[in-house]
Amino acid sequence: MYLDTASLRNRLKLKSFQSQNLLADHHPHVAGLLKSAGIQIGSLSQHAAKLLASGAVFATVTLSSPQSAPIKAALTGSSPLAIYSVMDIQKQLSAQLQDILSPEIVNLKIEQEKRISQILHDYFGLHASAGLEGNRLNDTYGYIGCEQHLPRFPGDTVSQHDAVQSAGITPGRGAWSYFAWNKADLTPDLITKEKYYVAVQTLYLPDWSARLAYLRDWYKFRKMAVINPQNGKVIIAVVADSGPSWWTGKKFGGSPEVMDYLQLQDGRQKGAVVVFFVDDPQDQVPLGPLEYNLENQPLLSQS
Repeated sequence: MYLDTASLRNRLKLKSFQSQNLLADHHPHVAGLLKSAGIQIGSLSQHAAKLLASGAVFATVTLSSPQSAPIKAALTGSSPLAIYSVMDIQKQLSAQLQDILSPEIVNLKIEQEKRISQILHDYFGLHASAGLEGNRLNDTYGYIGCEQHLPRFPGDTVSQHDAVQSAGITPGRGAWSYFAWNKADLTPDLITKEKYYVAVQTLYLPDWSARLAYLRDWYKFRKMAVINPQNGKVIIAVVADSGPSWWTGKKFGGSPEVMDYLQLQDGRQKGAVVVFFVDDPQDQVPLGPLEYNLENQPLLSQS
């Protein structure tokens, strides 16, 4: 039986993050003693990683044995590696992101982008970054505004969309035209792409005109991770429209479902988000809200 040590390592890291906060909050005297002894709370995860490495061979053999029931049980609900609630994880993620981001909504520095990319990988096993294949947007951190539904095929109406119909539908096509040229060709995959789409400011890229043919195809349905640092919610979407205009003060646009999940459907219809490219050449990262399930797999999306 194959043992996913990378997944276990991510689980240990998450447990370490939460344990550090709990220890400091509820037992400050213990945290003080550790500090006075020259032991950083965060370094405890290194000991866990060593234990993981040294026990990997033993665990592999034991899990493949008929007598492996106690160890399997230890990796599920009854151990310290039990599944954490989505709310707990989002709260921890939000705290870390807000520690990295500046109070002002300004573009990120390279070091900030790298730290966020590492956090997304540690929490979700997600390969997401500010740049991909030599391409990057002008901004990775800025305001996102609520967009309407896009017509998926000629004659599409908002009543044919299954959620957030109150947002309405645009009178024209998106920047990459219709998702299908007739309703009969509208596949579940294309329905999901429209449901979870973002608009990015491709028209303001410095090389957009010079490399139009290449960039137009490269950005079409490009997967993006959209993160709300205020609540730790992350959603995977695709680029399906261009905009918003610079004079709006917004850097990105989100479908009604994207904005609804990120909890940015307030009166202003906008909020600050981090937007990264998702490196997923095998198309294994599903679109929609990104959740974390420690029992089954690092990545789990629920639409």
